[in-house]
Amino acid sequence: MTELERACESFRILMEEQQARIAKMQAEKVDFSKKDTVTIGLVDGDGIGPLIMNQAVKVLETLLADEIAAGKIILKRIEGLTIENRLAKNQPVPTEVLAEIKTCDVLLKGPTTTPMGGKMESANVTLRRELDLYANVRPVSIPGEGIDWMFYRENTEGEYVLGSRGVELPGMAVDFKVTTDAGTRRIARAAFDYARQNGKNRVSIVTKANIMKKTDGKFTAICHEVAAEYPEISVDDWYIDIMTANLVNPAIRNQFQVMVMPNLYGDIITDEAAQIQGGVGTAGSANIGDRYAMFEAIHGSAPRMLEEGLGDYANPSSILKAEAMLLRHICRGAAAEKLENALENCKTVVTGDRSGATGAQFTEDLMMLL
Repeated sequence: MTELERACESFRILMEEQQARIAKMQAEKVDFSKKDTVTIGLVDGDGIGPLIMNQAVKVLETLLADEIAAGKIILKRIEGLTIENRLAKNQPVPTEVLAEIKTCDVLLKGPTTTPMGGKMESANVTLRRELDLYANVRPVSIPGEGIDWMFYRENTEGEYVLGSRGVELPGMAVDFKVTTDAGTRRIARAAFDYARQNGKNRVSIVTKANIMKKTDGKFTAICHEVAAEYPEISVDDWYIDIMTANLVNPAIRNQFQVMVMPNLYGDIITDEAAQIQGGVGTAGSANIGDRYAMFEAIHGSAPRMLEEGLGDYANPSSILKAEAMLLRHICRGAAAEKLENALENCKTVVTGDRSGATGAQFTEDLMMLL
């Protein structure tokens, strides 16, 4: 078999796997308002992950103390999702760890390190696929500027689902991108449902459909099909390059409300939006499916902070904002509102170096406001 024939065979296998994935997309949504018991999995992650997770768990135990005591909320520590264990097992999410995760309803997760050089898939990409967490949801709010953005990033397709499955031929390498009707329809519906339920009247579709005519073209077309079911909501299209410029344009950026986009563009633009808000450490992130959901900090594991002895100065704000999103997801709105108000009113500043407060000091001051 020639190199080209091997590459074509690899591509055929990928397409068959994606067709099988489409067939598994239907799942019954969990109604947390009707669940007697909710199990929250706690995953520390790597680098500064255990440090910021310690702060997040303190707050969670305070907010949910009565329900934890009554057995209505179960906090379950999930061990083994560390870079050391993943490398030792040569699995992005070790089999036994994934089994434990699937016994939970939702996850609160610290950042995990992805090995450099494409040797192993990201743990997050694996979890999104295995738990079918198709909606990455990231809010950004700057009240003083009238900015209230909500980003809906498709989470299981695009370049990421096949990013480690490309092929190489002599003198060239090819990666793949996939967009499915079912995957696009459900992320579009999630974005428009959010807009309707929260009094928003504008959804912006962000792609590069002028270049990626098949994949992004399909994404745009299906989003417009879904939009027709929400006549009270206006819809517009933007290319990712101009949208990144729009977000730093003070003249128009506060006009945007809900944005929906494919995977890669969402990864990039939500980091930009978080930086506008005050830094990637200030934003939370939700990964939501019909059965499972995962809530995490938007930033990485920051191993350099540990190397420089600055771990205690890691900012827990991002994981705490994710925790507030988790509380809303499991229908604990009152607890979520307490946490959101405390985060808004806490004046303690964590700078990531010794010039500011430690993460523990921030949490202590925050808890005084709960």
